[in-house]
Amino acid sequence: MIQLTSLKVTISRCLGGLLILTIALCGTLLGFQPSALAQANSINYTNTNLTNRDFSHQDLERGVFVSAEMRDANLEGANLKNSMLTMANLYGANLKGADLSGALADRVTLYQADLSDAILTEALLTNTMIEKTDITGADFTDALVDRYVAKRLCETASGTNSTTGIATRESLGCDD
Repeated sequence: MIQLTSLKVTISRCLGGLLILTIALCGTLLGFQPSALAQANSINYTNTNLTNRDFSHQDLERGVFVSAEMRDANLEGANLKNSMLTMANLYGANLKGADLSGALADRVTLYQADLSDAILTEALLTNTMIEKTDITGADFTDALVDRYVAKRLCETASGTNSTTGIATRESLGCDD
């Protein structure tokens, strides 16, 4: 029964990820720029140096942070729903309790970052480096995470997200 549930989660993640990837690739082939994909009232920090910036508890929904340098940025409790973080460098960033639901975080560096209690539901985290990062209580439900990265995250996954009530290990599909 547990293996069947894990299989369903894996298939759901793959299908969701393929849909997001297909939409992103079609947009790229049609020549859309990242800022064109964001709504008019969204912020655009493409190729911007945001090192040590404090964005804690700010509403950054649908923000564009493509190739942004965000080392040691404070994004604690920030609303980053549906944001584009492709190729962003979040080395040492504080994302504790941040909501990254539906975020496009392809090829992002999350080395020594704090993702504790973060919500990453339906986020696209392909080719993303998540190492030496605190994921205690993070919710990865229906997020697309590379299989080998998810396996490595399962080695230290623990806790339950305070907002969604979902256990980190469950959301990653870790074998118990």
